[in-house]
Amino acid sequence: MRISDLPSQPATGAATPGETPVRELDRALYAQLAWWTQGLSPASLAAAATDWLVHLAGSPDKQRELVIKAQRKLLRLAASAAASAHQNGAPCITPLPQDRRFAAPEWQAWPFNLIHQAFLFEQQWWYNATTGVPGVTRHHEQLWTFAVRQALDMFSPSNFLPTNPVVLKETWRSGGMNLVMGWHNALEDASGAAATAPTGFEPGRGVALTPGKVVYRNRLIELIEYEPATPTVCAEPVLMVPPWIMKYYILDLSPANSLVRYLVGQGHTVFMISWKNPDAADRDLGMDDYLQLGVMAAIDQVAARRPGYGIQALGYCLGGTLLAIAAAAMAREGGERDERLVSLTLLAAQVDFTEPGELGLFIDESQLNFLDNVMAGKGYLDGTQMEGAFALLNAKDMVWSRMVQNYLMGKGRRVTSDLAAWNADATRMPYRQQSEYLRSLYLDNDLAQGRYRVGGSPVALSDLHLPMFVLGTRRDTVAPWLSVYKLHLLADTELTFCLTDGGHNAGVVNPPLANGGHGYQIATRAHDGRYLDPDAWCAAAPQQSGSWWPAWEHWLRSHATAQLAATAVTPVDPDAVLDDAPGHYVLVR
Repeated sequence: MRISDLPSQPATGAATPGETPVRELDRALYAQLAWWTQGLSPASLAAAATDWLVHLAGSPDKQRELVIKAQRKLLRLAASAAASAHQNGAPCITPLPQDRRFAAPEWQAWPFNLIHQAFLFEQQWWYNATTGVPGVTRHHEQLWTFAVRQALDMFSPSNFLPTNPVVLKETWRSGGMNLVMGWHNALEDASGAAATAPTGFEPGRGVALTPGKVVYRNRLIELIEYEPATPTVCAEPVLMVPPWIMKYYILDLSPANSLVRYLVGQGHTVFMISWKNPDAADRDLGMDDYLQLGVMAAIDQVAARRPGYGIQALGYCLGGTLLAIAAAAMAREGGERDERLVSLTLLAAQVDFTEPGELGLFIDESQLNFLDNVMAGKGYLDGTQMEGAFALLNAKDMVWSRMVQNYLMGKGRRVTSDLAAWNADATRMPYRQQSEYLRSLYLDNDLAQGRYRVGGSPVALSDLHLPMFVLGTRRDTVAPWLSVYKLHLLADTELTFCLTDGGHNAGVVNPPLANGGHGYQIATRAHDGRYLDPDAWCAAAPQQSGSWWPAWEHWLRSHATAQLAATAVTPVDPDAVLDDAPGHYVLVR
């Protein structure tokens, strides 16, 4: 994370029409607070802290337990210090497997071994202190544990020159040039120069290179049709619905990492929705607009271009949630409109938000009220604020470790991967739509509860009877796979579930030839099959090596009805082509 990644000092912006001057003052105050708190509600955090503190004060047994734990940890650290005074012994505590801050050999030498072990003991003790306090609500416990962890990560010995042996070694080796370069990096970030530096991975140059044409455009989407790459293609095209909170080319990165290019190379025709990057003029676009002008409009266009054949639809992340809503609305209507979808693929997409992972820490009534006020002035949620929220979920790697590398080690920050460049290409979210989906999906869980309304009537996922392929990723903190798995309880249909290694993005971008030892499990539940809980499913599903892409492509092919000559599906009307891929909307920052 760079200094320039923080939101710039906000202007109060235009008030919502009809607001009183006092309400305008409220919004201005919230906007200023958001700049200091990275968009987190101080009231929400204060409520969690108070809940924890009051219940801890009223629990002598928990207090006694914490005193005993502190004594034991101090004794273990003292024993380790005595042993290491004579020779380097085995550490008395080791970091969690995902914590790489103290992995370098230099951390095992005295006194740095004791410094980092003392920090790990403190971190462990505070986790014990913030969890398991009788009477604290689950949300408050999770939020306060998270906040304390952020504070501890800020003061990790790895973040400071005198207590980081790796930085000290580099400073000695380079004669202090690492600190000079770090200072240069800090000044560059403060001026914003680094944020505008070319990366070589701009859409149409290093990424989003699969040949195609923009064949439809409205105020919210462009629809890209990719050129066939094989003499014959499956009759049923694949329509991809990416999330609106990111640029679509996560599914069409550099050629080696492009899911789109892989599919067209396997004999599929592919359509892609490219969402507009909204601005203040789009503040009143809501969830229904994203449904009707987005998914439904794209389905209408693809169906018109492939008359007589169904569509195999794919949705990723929140794009998958929106696609599931569209499919349920079509199923409710029935008839020919329902039959246009012949299969549904959901990648790391939640439809039940009771366990949304650590992202749920930012979702409660106080937080959403705070966010509504922050967005009201601009008319949208800035992408840097969303980036900040995701970075906080893994601050030790996404914030502090990067700052150590940038400012203490003096490393260059040139983006060297397509995925990193895409991740930095932030988008905005309209005020109304952001507020609606956070409340109706995350906070109220309306979709899973049968309360989500389309066209005035609720939709139910139990109406879905088309075959489904659902992907979860093991290390996903945005859409935890246990939450994704809940679709088994909501849809009474044939469901193929695949669990792959990796996280929310890297688990999806998993090409066959460069998967780095990744593996996956996959199993199909028949439409009349019995439910297996996640643990039983993991025990029963066979472990496979490599990428999940070929298994999914085989699944897609099994639901195709015919092969057509590629020339028969290639657009021939020049008037139907609006632009070359990647189109215009993806280029708007």
